[in-house]
This record gives sequence, C-alpha cells and structure tokens, in this order.
Amino acid sequence: MSDPVRLEIHDGIGTIRLARPPMNALNTEVQEGIRAAAAQATASPEVAAVVVYGGEKVFAAGADIKEMADMSYAAMSARAGALSSAFDAVARIPKPVVAAVTGFALGGGCELALACDWRVVADDAKLGQPEIKLGVIPGAGGTQRLARLVGPARAKELIFSGRMVESDEALAIGLADRAAPAGEVYEQAVAMVRPYVGGPAQALRAAKLAIDGGLSMDLAAGLAWESQLFAGLFATADKREGMAAFVEKRPPHFTGE
Repeated sequence: MSDPVRLEIHDGIGTIRLARPPMNALNTEVQEGIRAAAAQATASPEVAAVVVYGGEKVFAAGADIKEMADMSYAAMSARAGALSSAFDAVARIPKPVVAAVTGFALGGGCELALACDWRVVADDAKLGQPEIKLGVIPGAGGTQRLARLVGPARAKELIFSGRMVESDEALAIGLADRAAPAGEVYEQAVAMVRPYVGGPAQALRAAKLAIDGGLSMDLAAGLAWESQLFAGLFATADKREGMAAFVEKRPPHFTGE
C-alpha cells in the first residue's frame, strides 16, 4: 500500500498529496504523514512553494470519526496537541503554500486548508466545520484560523451551525481566494505559486513570518518584529542582488541565500 501522504517535487513546487481513498479521512497516520511532509517541504532546498492537494475528487472530508468515537477525555487530551500541531506544521512552512480544494473540505479537511496561505477551490467544492453536529468543536485550528480569516461573527455562525459553504459563498467571505472548474483546480493552484519559484526565498520567508507572527501581537510589538526581520534581510545575498539589479536596471537573479 502506498503512503497516505507523500511529498512530490516538480520544477520547484512541492505537492503534499493526500492519498487515503475514498475520502482522505484524517486518521492518526495521515496526520503524522502531513507533519512529516511539511517538515520535508520546509527543509528541502528544491521546494520553493507548496500545494496541498487531495486529488481530483475530494480534498479531505474530515477526521476519521470511527477512530475517535470511542476515545475518552484522557485519550484525546493526550492526542489533541499532536493533532493541532500536525496542521500547524503546514502553517509554519516558510514558503508560499496554497490548498487545491476539490469536493469536500470538512472538519479537519477545512482546518488543513485554513493552515495554508491561500485556497483555490473547485466550483462545486463544499467547505465547513461540522464538528458541532458531533457534539464537539473544531480541534485543529478551526476556531482560531477561521475567525482570523473571515471575522469572529461569521466564524461563530459557521461553527455554531456546522453548515457547509459552497464555492461562491467561500469566495464572497474570504474563505477561498480563487475558484475554478474541478479539473483545473490543481493547475490553478500551481499557477498561483509558480511566480515564487526562483524568487527571493529569504525575503518571502520573512514576509510570511512578519504577517503571521504579527497577527498575535499588538501593533507596537508587530512593528518591532517587522523591523527585526527587515534588518536581517540586509545580511542576505538576495538583498545585494535585488538592489544591484534595480540600480543596474536589469532583472534580478535570486539564489535564495
């Protein structure tokens, strides 16, 4: 049997591919596979940008409920942190990351998409956090990332109701960034991050750290964090190349150093 999660690298783009048919249910093995693939994408100099993809039919329909149904409070208390941190490993990839969403992205599947920088969704995709209908709440980032993305009032309505959101509404509320026919979602996602291949990797990393880190800070702390990251880039070869290219009126040739 092939791995339920694998990292495929082609032309500078790493694809974290979920492959646990039929619905890519996010059991413990898949969660740990996501963590490992995120770590590999982070470390690999061959990867400049990342696409998270579940295949042509479904992104991920949520956690493996059969695995969770008999778990006690003590058992889940021991597991909950690892579940959340597996998706956080995707959020912390210091490179541009886009989710290519086909079919369903529900529960943990929606949380995985939320951990990405952007979401390209199929025009027939359905996203949501239906955990409330199981008597629980999102436990892998949904209450936090969804509220930061679409605002607390809208996040409360979606999480309290557990309803599914179709692509047009997802675009309207900012849950999705682009929609495409199902057969073109992956290609659209690749096109979205391809411009970053060969880009200034250290500056892209710093920009992502500044934005994501600043969201948890007050303005003064965020500005100080930005200044620190900004100054640090003056030690990079890409800064020297970028500014030299500007002065010399030529395209820059970044090396990621």
